[in-house]
Amino acid sequence: MTDLSESTALDTASDPALDEWRTYDEFAAGIDTFRLPNATLAGERASFSFDDGTRIDLAFDADAVTWSAGGAIAVDAGTRDPYDAVAVRDDVFFVNLPLTSREREAVTLIWSTRTRRALAVISRIAAEPIEGTPQVTQRFLAGALDGGEPTGSAPAPSRDLIGKRNIYRYSPNHLYEHVYLSSQRYSWQCLQGVQRGHGDTDLSTVWRFDDSLYLFCFREFRIAVASVWLHDLGYALRTTGIFLGLNGAGASEHSRAGGHIYPLGSVSYPDAQPV
Repeated sequence: MTDLSESTALDTASDPALDEWRTYDEFAAGIDTFRLPNATLAGERASFSFDDGTRIDLAFDADAVTWSAGGAIAVDAGTRDPYDAVAVRDDVFFVNLPLTSREREAVTLIWSTRTRRALAVISRIAAEPIEGTPQVTQRFLAGALDGGEPTGSAPAPSRDLIGKRNIYRYSPNHLYEHVYLSSQRYSWQCLQGVQRGHGDTDLSTVWRFDDSLYLFCFREFRIAVASVWLHDLGYALRTTGIFLGLNGAGASEHSRAGGHIYPLGSVSYPDAQPV
């Protein structure tokens, strides 16, 4: 495991000023350095049925997926897009489709071949920014992998992370702290990297997928970016994720991310609870 203190000799004289807010592509560069390795799904097929009636059918080759969908996202049969797959656990896959068949959208799928449970996140960049609202929106779908009866608990929104405080090491030059405030918001600060000294409180969503395995997504207010992460808070203490946002030139961009999780502790509320 990478040492939390790696490359912590910081030149504080070069710390960015608080008004020098970094663009998405600036902070995302290299944020996948400690990500789990990619997996190939060449020759595999997968079909999903979601609780809202959405269906997604996928056929993978080495470089792309041929797919179709109906419901929350409409995709014509024969559509081809790139994909990015990671085996987060032996039976759990994190697969992102950084769509090239349409602009400013991504579809992220998580499924277990053991329980046959599935989650989908549809991320979209709105055409224009609206003051006080994240420009990237996300829709969450729970469902199952076709071909067998699902077992165990269905994925669902979770309050399990509320009160927890973790550090995330994504590369020798990416170190962030997260504090999970409520079912709707979390706070972050950059301890090392181009955003050092910067932080904010943004909208977030947490779903429990399996034992110690949580979907965590955030949507930022200040810049047009959102993310999808799968936190393995069991023995592995690893996270795998993606970003979708607008880069400094105003174009949509997809990025991979991932790294190590270092829990700092947690608090519990004695009476009144966060939303």
